[in-house]
Amino acid sequence: MSKVINFKEKFNKFEDHWSPRVIAEMNDYQFKLVKVEGEFVWHDHPDTDEVFIVMEGILTIEFRDGNVTLQSGEMYVIPKGVEHKPVAKSECKIMIVEPKGIVNTGDSGSALTAENDIWV
Repeated sequence: MSKVINFKEKFNKFEDHWSPRVIAEMNDYQFKLVKVEGEFVWHDHPDTDEVFIVMEGILTIEFRDGNVTLQSGEMYVIPKGVEHKPVAKSECKIMIVEPKGIVNTGDSGSALTAENDIWV
C-alpha cells in the first residue's frame, strides 16, 4: 500500500547537492528530490524526457540557444536529446521525474555523477 510522502521531511534527511534521492516509483519511473546549488554540467538524456519541478527557490536551466528560469511551484519538461545545464545561484530544492536507472549527468560523466537508486 502507498504511503503519504512529506517533501519537507524527505528534504531534511540529506544535505548533499546534486545527489538525487528517490522518494517513490510509479511503473518504471522514479520521483527524485534533489538539492542544487551552483552549476551542474552540460548533458543530455538521449532516450528520455526529463521533468524539473521547483519546490523551493529559483532554478535556471541553460540551453545552447537560451535559458528558462523556474520559480517555486513551476515545472519544465526537457525533451530527450536536448543538451542542458541546471544552475542555481542559491540552494534550490527540486523534484525530477524520470525513468528508473537514468544517470543524472547523462553520457557526460563528471565528478557530479551521482549514485543511482539512493532512497530516503
